Amino acid sequence: MEPFRVLNAVVAPLDRANVDTDAIIPKQFLKSIQRAGFGPNLFDEWRYLDKGEPGKSCRGRPINPDFVLNQPRFKDAKILLTRDNFGCGSSREHAPWALLDYGFRVIIAPSFADIFFNNCFKNGILPVILEGKTVETLLQETMATPGYRLTVDLESSMVITSAGLSFAFTVGPFQRHCLLHGLDDIGLTLEHEGKIKAYEVQARKNRPWAFIPEDGDRLGFV
Repeated sequence: MEPFRVLNAVVAPLDRANVDTDAIIPKQFLKSIQRAGFGPNLFDEWRYLDKGEPGKSCRGRPINPDFVLNQPRFKDAKILLTRDNFGCGSSREHAPWALLDYGFRVIIAPSFADIFFNNCFKNGILPVILEGKTVETLLQETMATPGYRLTVDLESSMVITSAGLSFAFTVGPFQRHCLLHGLDDIGLTLEHEGKIKAYEVQARKNRPWAFIPEDGDRLGFV
């Protein structure tokens, strides 16, 4: 997982509350468990005028010109600014996969659905909670200013505007550690690789019957 420390990027405004995970990545795309490749189908039913299907190329599909991500000024956005209760609905981990694959590293909202919030940290996305009034102001500035950018600094836990205004946010120490060091669940486990190997060596001595030897035959069994 790529570490996250400081990001200065274009902001895309999604002025909607209660955006559920089926809107983020529709159910027909859940057949795949590969983490990559979901970006083209992020917000599929809002971005396109036809119905997307797994394995169907998005090239040439009719787009919805009114949807924010189809507007050229937000093409390279890496920060998504949205409303309350983002990521509600089913707990599909495909939702943060799609957001990350599209290019988003930060989502700013007044509140998030709990499971989605935790899934973001596990997949390298920083979900930032700011007060509703602050989000409202930032939404207005984003929509009024072409190329509007924010700096999100995880080390200082601050969101900073180009005018120098700053807004503090809170991240749990464990989640902060994981993002700063690029650690997902597998990475956390591998931090203890030495202890795991030592345990396996000792376990083989204590319970040799539980391990398959190199010749492929379990000891004592046919």
